[in-house]
Amino acid sequence: MDLGRLVSEMREWRRHLHAHPEFGFEEKQTSAFVAAKLREFGLDDVAEGVGGTGVVGTLRRGNGNRSIALRADMDALRISEQSGLPYASRNPGIMHACGHDGHTAMLLGAARMLAEEGGFDGTVRFVFQPAEEWGKGALAMIGDGIMRRFPFEEIYGIHNMPGLPVGHFETRAGAIMSAEDNFEIILRGVGGHAARPHRGNEVLVAACALVTNLQTIVSRRLSPTDISVVSATELITDGTQNTLPGLARILGDARSFRSEVSAEIEKQMRVIADGTALAYNVTAEVSYTREFVPLLNDATLVDEAFAAAGDVFEPGSFAVRKEPMTGSEDFARFLDFVPGCFVFLGNGKESAPLHNPTYDFNDDGLVYGAKFHASIVRRRLRPATA
Repeated sequence: MDLGRLVSEMREWRRHLHAHPEFGFEEKQTSAFVAAKLREFGLDDVAEGVGGTGVVGTLRRGNGNRSIALRADMDALRISEQSGLPYASRNPGIMHACGHDGHTAMLLGAARMLAEEGGFDGTVRFVFQPAEEWGKGALAMIGDGIMRRFPFEEIYGIHNMPGLPVGHFETRAGAIMSAEDNFEIILRGVGGHAARPHRGNEVLVAACALVTNLQTIVSRRLSPTDISVVSATELITDGTQNTLPGLARILGDARSFRSEVSAEIEKQMRVIADGTALAYNVTAEVSYTREFVPLLNDATLVDEAFAAAGDVFEPGSFAVRKEPMTGSEDFARFLDFVPGCFVFLGNGKESAPLHNPTYDFNDDGLVYGAKFHASIVRRRLRPATA
């Protein structure tokens, strides 16, 4: 096929998606765009509404009975774009600040490439997932029967990486991205006049102490060999300038790579919250939820991913990532059912950070992502030789 034309088309698709971002489970225009393109490419089947607004395209070639999946996320974030680009978001307060527009365009490019060129024997599922950013989209697709309706034996995904040069590739076996747990702690006491704190049991000082005490979970209550983070991100009270609060809410999240560590963080948080509340004569209520699970790459499929990278990237441009990330990805939910591999693609050293209002996906990376997707399919569904 004409690779130059495909690259130009992927750029157009990506910029169209960037200009029309949609939040999780609201990706109706995005899903319709994706489905229309897949049908235009001549896929064997295109299913819409999977897990709400997800799309699954199926492409078969030859007589092989093996099936693999390629996954891209489609949702945007509730961020007001400040890039000043001609294709900046036209939906106020919503923007593609994480590059899901690029992920979607790359997978569409791979679908077109494989549909036109073939070169594999078996079935490919192109999974376009909603609502990754808040960790619900993969679960919704699984709950809607994706594993039964569109079975596959392994799955691959790509995420762009600011700071990594364009044309570079990283992944690693085992833990590559962390779990994310969310927590909310509510302190209740008796508020009152700021001039008479002794007449009540205000909660602001207790809340400040609790935020500080939570930092001892990682530093003093967990093994130094276990990577983990506990972050209090919000402190909200019902006080005003001259009124001591009687209620305070502390919100935040915790990151870890093993379920045992997550369980210990929750246990210690409850102990510290109860102890701090007792010391300040208030009460504490802890709510703790697990939003994302750790992303654990299959070692064999990581080897296959590096072999595929050798078909696409220049020597020296792909490497084993030294450390896992404490960011989270709900691609991990699929790995409860099949082995998989998640990889990082360079977005450029000068790229703004992910989730930044000036961020933009680097279109120069589109061709690498599409070609990697196609290469892994051709390697894992290699036609039998005569």
